Amino acid sequence: MDRHYIEFTTPETVDVICDQLPSPADDEVLISVHHAGINRADLLQRLGLYPPPADASPVPGLEVAGEVVAVGARCEHLAVGARVCALTHGGGYATLAMAREDHCLMLPDTLTTKEGAALPEALLTVWYNVVERGQLSAGDTVLIHGGSSGIGSIGVQMAATMGATVLSTAGSQARCDAVSALGAHFVANHRDGQLIEQFTNAGYAGEIDVILDIAGGDLMQANFDLAAPDGRIVSIGVMRGMQSEINLATLFMKRLTLTGSTLRRLETASRARCFDAIREQIWPRILAGEIRPIIDSCYPLSEVLAAHEHMRVGTHFGKLVMECQTMG
Repeated sequence: MDRHYIEFTTPETVDVICDQLPSPADDEVLISVHHAGINRADLLQRLGLYPPPADASPVPGLEVAGEVVAVGARCEHLAVGARVCALTHGGGYATLAMAREDHCLMLPDTLTTKEGAALPEALLTVWYNVVERGQLSAGDTVLIHGGSSGIGSIGVQMAATMGATVLSTAGSQARCDAVSALGAHFVANHRDGQLIEQFTNAGYAGEIDVILDIAGGDLMQANFDLAAPDGRIVSIGVMRGMQSEINLATLFMKRLTLTGSTLRRLETASRARCFDAIREQIWPRILAGEIRPIIDSCYPLSEVLAAHEHMRVGTHFGKLVMECQTMG
């Protein structure tokens, strides 16, 4: 089938390429992409700083939503015409994309494809890092840094529906208020004084069981100081730098666990296992409206550079997505 896709010939030059996709493999579905989600990994890939794995599509785009137009021979749960959102192994910035059937989620009538495109990467990121690696349980206190981001806005809602006391950070009072409205008990303004002082005054310093850190750099020691004994800190980003100076005595004395991950290197079977858990434990809460994707802006795919710049400057609240069928 004919596909139009985005190719970055240089970091600041975009071409629209037309080619043909083969039929899906036995365990894959072919999706007519109505909308695609934008992730920071896409920006890094465009700049040559985050090359895709050897077995991934070189076309950017990690999550899509649209309609299934072909299914592989071993697919049992999806049929042509199904509305889905899906995690892709690259290739999402296009009018057609392949995804494994077990990396797809059926969209209800209450969710648009624009909203659906905001879900797969965030759901998987939060589930794998906060629930699996961070071992979040009901009754825990969790700090989701960057609650105004696409991942953060979903993470705050997910953790709240799981029975955790949710804390977060944001960059203005208006953003803090908006994150609080998503279910956070307390949100610190990271542009307004020391974070540790804010959390101390709120009564949470040294009481946080799980921390999801998207920033790295100088934030890591603050995470150590804020964590409770036996706390778990999961690092998934380095927006504040790849180097951190930490006091190892804090790690020892509190018996902390520091771990990290990148989803692009997560094994296919592990992704499928996470999606099974999401379908069982999180998707019903999305269907019930307890968790909802927050969309800041939607761009035509032809304006991908403007969309990336919007993400780079960080003024968005929630998710940035792109409409893809206008390219066809």
